[in-house]
Amino acid sequence: MTNILVSEDIRTVCPEFVGAALEAHITNTPYSAPLWEEIKAFQTDYCRKYTTESIKEMPPIQATRAVYKRCGKDPSRYRPSSEALVRRMLRGLDLYQIDTAVDLINLASIAYGYSIGGFDAGKIVGDTLVLGIGREGEAYEGIGRGPLNIAGLPVYRDNQGGIGTPTSDHERTKLTLSTTHLLALVNGYDGNREQVLACAEYMQELLKKYAGSDGGNIQLFE
Repeated sequence: MTNILVSEDIRTVCPEFVGAALEAHITNTPYSAPLWEEIKAFQTDYCRKYTTESIKEMPPIQATRAVYKRCGKDPSRYRPSSEALVRRMLRGLDLYQIDTAVDLINLASIAYGYSIGGFDAGKIVGDTLVLGIGREGEAYEGIGRGPLNIAGLPVYRDNQGGIGTPTSDHERTKLTLSTTHLLALVNGYDGNREQVLACAEYMQELLKKYAGSDGGNIQLFE
């Protein structure tokens, strides 16, 4: 499995951080009708239980926002992806339909409140990722966003540069229909090992049901 290291920069601003890495071989597809039936049913139930005000009581989202502030980033201007997804669902809007791998990761992100990076492991340069903090002027192309100012954002870097932040992953290593080797990273800035692991295990089950996978392997890192 890919080695994941947490830098002292992150340990300083969030000593309680715990992450989960899920690596699995998959068959990605443009669309999965059964997955979307599950997403629609989830949305109906979710919107009965929560409102946009409930976001203030969701520890994973609030912890990520707090880390952004400690790193010098405005979390209302650069929203963590989990918060953006939850807000969209609670406003009654359908999730963006991308492809099966991305769609099921988005479902897991909403279900547990964690920002999750999804990467084509075959496009990662080297065998190690390091979680650090973005620097001024650091080049980064967010998926569908163009150049993104990642200064003050937590960022995973491979041997070539940044590939993932809680706000947006990088175009270079994004999941596509040709992806067969998935790496998904659950970012637990709330330090809740049990919930971080449960989120990764939920993704495992979704991969088995909808992405032709055996579920792969999970490792925790902190």
